[in-house]
Amino acid sequence: MKDRHGLLTAPIGRVLLNMTLPNLIGIMTILGGSLVDIFFISQLGTESLAAVSFTFPITLVISSIGIGIGAGVSTNLGRLIGSGHAPESRVFLYDALCMTFVIIWGLSILGCIFIEPVFSLLGANSASLPLINDYMWYWYLGAPALVLLMVGNQALRATGDTHSPAKIMMLAAIVNLILDPLLIFGIGPFPRLEIQGAAIATTLSWVVAMSLSGYLIIVKRKLVQFADFDVGRLILHWKVLSHIARPAALMNVINPIANGIIMAMLARIDHAGVAAFGAGIRLESVLLIVVMALSSSLMPFIAQNLGAGQHDRAKKALLMSLRFAFVFQTLLFIPLFFYAESIAGLFTHDPLVIEWLSFYIMILPVSYGPLAIVIMVATSLNAYHRPLSSLVINLCRLMLLMLPLAALGSYIGGVKGILLALPIANTLMGIACYYLATKISEPEKIKHAVPCPDNANHTASDDAATSDDQVDATKPSTRLSEY
Repeated sequence: MKDRHGLLTAPIGRVLLNMTLPNLIGIMTILGGSLVDIFFISQLGTESLAAVSFTFPITLVISSIGIGIGAGVSTNLGRLIGSGHAPESRVFLYDALCMTFVIIWGLSILGCIFIEPVFSLLGANSASLPLINDYMWYWYLGAPALVLLMVGNQALRATGDTHSPAKIMMLAAIVNLILDPLLIFGIGPFPRLEIQGAAIATTLSWVVAMSLSGYLIIVKRKLVQFADFDVGRLILHWKVLSHIARPAALMNVINPIANGIIMAMLARIDHAGVAAFGAGIRLESVLLIVVMALSSSLMPFIAQNLGAGQHDRAKKALLMSLRFAFVFQTLLFIPLFFYAESIAGLFTHDPLVIEWLSFYIMILPVSYGPLAIVIMVATSLNAYHRPLSSLVINLCRLMLLMLPLAALGSYIGGVKGILLALPIANTLMGIACYYLATKISEPEKIKHAVPCPDNANHTASDDAATSDDQVDATKPSTRLSEY
């Protein structure tokens, strides 16, 4: 048996480092691509920038669905690879990609039909609606490519390969960077399409990147096995996938909702506080980038080892990662504390916004160590087939701790009181999550798993069939050594 990426046999620290560095590059590429889009669109004027800002809630929902499906694919594919069921994993991935396309394509068609009613409900005025319409038509057209790209990259990560997804996202960013100015401003032979050009450039970058991802998955790695249409098999695989996907998608949606509520609290006190909080959130995405990269590596690592029956190795990797993240984020806080005002000055020249943002930078990052623990435990619970526990953790942190404490802080200390509530909530939940990580285990019976010869009694439902016409279990179940 050849463990190509070492997830099952190589030293844990070395494997996670080798997986995390490419993930880090990939996430930085995504953030950079988003900033490039905003920069070029901002050159068109305030109306165009406002129009794109209105699209964020809708694009977030579609992206969250993609993240959820990707989590389901990563978890189940990792388990199948770890347990050595090659035929089942290939059919499962084929069905997952087909279902992903159908779901997102259907949502895109509905989105195109209801562009004006939806964005009018969100508050877009008559000046913004035509621009939103121009942008979203092409965005919806490319949405299936985006989500297939996200799910395909998660499939590659599930095999232990994090280098290829990073290269794929770099390709998407480069294509977008080249096409954005050409299509937005009409440079050379290209027509000036303005905001429509930005959407077309983004869509084309997704299509190019998805094509490379598809080539690696289907042709080079042979991770997909084309199977006959079978309603029973598709329903069973959808149950398996949605068991992880639905809570994971919802978890990604509730974070911006909670942030929106906090912004509303701040707006009732001082709009400078809203500006400071908005800048702080953007800064936070950069300060937690290492944690996000590590958590993306941790899920397939844990899933493969649990699939292989190496439960101690999986838990050891989790606890080692939590300790590293806590120490790293705590050390990162030290320079932020001393240079808070200088960093705040990079975002604004308003003295009051600088005051609030400096306060944010001085107090929030001290809790990023505990917050890192929360993020990684929540992610790892998906690999342990406990997605609802993952969702409950996030709901508790936001709805039971952060928002009530923020309301209390608003009453006692205004803007500073609200901001102080955030690190307190993160710290309390971080302590609880570390304790949970020391006790974490799989359910006694995994009810939502891809049926294979040695887990047929743990399928999606007690009456679910596991016959050969659903999954080709007659073929030898060999370890996926070529991955």
